[in-house]
Amino acid sequence: MACFTAPATAAIITTIFRKKIPKEYHIGWFNTLIWGGTAGLILEHVAHGEIVPYPPFLTAMATPAETAVMLSEILSIGVPMLAACLVTWAIMVCANTYFTQSSKTGAKHTA
Repeated sequence: MACFTAPATAAIITTIFRKKIPKEYHIGWFNTLIWGGTAGLILEHVAHGEIVPYPPFLTAMATPAETAVMLSEILSIGVPMLAACLVTWAIMVCANTYFTQSSKTGAKHTA
C-alpha cells in the first residue's frame, strides 16, 4: 500500500543533506540504493492500482480503516526495508574502509 514512504522519506532527507555528510560515508551509495528501491516499489504499487493519479492518490486512504492498515504496513514492512538498506550500506562503507586502509599499508587479503 504505502511501504515505500519510509525509504522515500529517508531518501529525501539524505539527498537534501548529502553535502553536509562526510565523503568517507559515501552517502551517494546509500542514496542510489534507497532511491532505486523506492522507485521499484512505486512502480509495483502503480501496477497493482494502489497508487492512482487522482485524490487520495493512495487507495488505502479511502477510508479510516484502510488508512490504519496502511500505517501498520509502513511500520511493519517499510521501516524494516529501510533498516535493511541501512545495514547493507553500512557493510559496504565498512568493507570499503577496511580494504582501502589495508591496501595503503600493503596488507594481503584472504577471501
